[in-house]
Amino acid sequence: MRCPEAGKMSNGHFSHLLKGVWLLWLWHAVFVVGSGSKLWKVPSDSFTSSSSNGSESVIWEPQCQYRLLQDRVRITANVPPRLDGTWVSTRCEVRSGPEFLTRSYTFHPSRHFHALQHYYSDSNCENPIYSLTIQGKIRLRQASWITRGGTEAEHHLNKVAIIIHSLAARQRLAPRLPRSCMVLNLGQAVSGKPYEMYNSRAGRGCLLSLGFSMMEMGLLRVETQHHNHRGKIQKLYLGDIHTDWTQRTHHRPTGYQQPLQNAMHHIHPCPVCALVYRSTEQHPPVLLHSPAAPQSLSGHWVSQQCETHPTVLFLTRDFTFDPDEHAWEGVYKHYSDPACSQPTFTMKATGQYVQGNPSAKLSGASEFVFKVTQVRVTALDKPTAKLLNITRPGKCGRAGAWEIGVEQDLTPTAGCTVLGLKLPHKEYEIFKTGLDHRKHPLLFSGERPTDGSSPDRPTKRATSFQAPMVLCRREPTHSSHLGFNSKQVQLAASGSEQLAQLVLLVFGCGLCSWFYVY
Repeated sequence: MRCPEAGKMSNGHFSHLLKGVWLLWLWHAVFVVGSGSKLWKVPSDSFTSSSSNGSESVIWEPQCQYRLLQDRVRITANVPPRLDGTWVSTRCEVRSGPEFLTRSYTFHPSRHFHALQHYYSDSNCENPIYSLTIQGKIRLRQASWITRGGTEAEHHLNKVAIIIHSLAARQRLAPRLPRSCMVLNLGQAVSGKPYEMYNSRAGRGCLLSLGFSMMEMGLLRVETQHHNHRGKIQKLYLGDIHTDWTQRTHHRPTGYQQPLQNAMHHIHPCPVCALVYRSTEQHPPVLLHSPAAPQSLSGHWVSQQCETHPTVLFLTRDFTFDPDEHAWEGVYKHYSDPACSQPTFTMKATGQYVQGNPSAKLSGASEFVFKVTQVRVTALDKPTAKLLNITRPGKCGRAGAWEIGVEQDLTPTAGCTVLGLKLPHKEYEIFKTGLDHRKHPLLFSGERPTDGSSPDRPTKRATSFQAPMVLCRREPTHSSHLGFNSKQVQLAASGSEQLAQLVLLVFGCGLCSWFYVY
């Protein structure tokens, strides 16, 4: 895994925070190994090696007062996963930049794949500008030692071609593509005709200028959700795309993008699924215009399921906004596994927020500024409690007073150095509301920078979104919410031989993660 060097981070206090998370990771690793835990052993009872099929299973019951999420869902994830079939986008996807696209990926038993990526000029995916058709081969390797529950893979590209659909595409691509990249000059390109951008045999490639990469194939996970009344739904999670354009082509993912759904086993109804499935490179899907949802953060919002974020972060989020008081509260519960069944700690943060102007880059989104004034942390496992108890007095709550299940206020110590929390804290955010297939309100918050830095100035405000949360109730509660995203890796191996490998892994990674507002 390639990790950014702390000295290159734009956030001024990143290197200081990195030391705190490094200590947390190392402490968890040594503690778990010393206790003989199999939390991170690969293979294990829940996650098997690629030589045998294994699965994890969990009952996911979101804590939502009105049960607007899945009623009772059993989730299984085989390691290694089965990829055969076609997997499609369920909505217009937004990548940092911003970029707007829909995807349709087909995997064959022969391990060959054919991927279609359709790009648009708008955040509703109504105006296609160009499409990429990608052919290649994928080889599944082993269960990931970094991202528990994921499978590592290698891919090889055979061909990549571009199909231009509009004049806007020519205008957008002309400054980025050298003439040598096209058989014809862009001004002479024929709409609907494929032009080869890359061929493994000819060695002619122009992918870097597009910021194109299929490094997402390096990490994947397939989840099957078994619903009581709706049958099964299958989701394909591919590796995260780096938020920095210049890092995309060599970023090795440790988290996931929003999932694609199996075209045969998807949420019903899903109009977008059908449009994307029937699309071709000459005929990209044009998504139906959906009415704008009310731009109101008021109420209580929760994660729809266990979330996996870059650098091995498993969590659920719980936000409550009170627009009358311009206040909010965020509850972030962190886990050591992708099923969110093994909690490690909970973080509650409160503060104030101010709504700014509509976003100039993302239609329908609005800019916000948040200030965090209080953070409370509860250790939920022994490694976390033991680490916090050995911190220096005055640096992280009451020294030596950390107990499992007992909450501590970090405000008197202005945060917690070992967790990378600094109070007070200001961030520049972006939010957008929408509706799901059942017309339930959704809340999209800005995607966190992949390098672990904080959007502490306007120029670092996100241009893409995290997984949406769903509304549980609308009425204000007169409590406010902002939370910190903490990043951790809990590694464990059995035996003294794996301890040495584990320590090398932690040191070699450069510890490219830290705690920041999520």
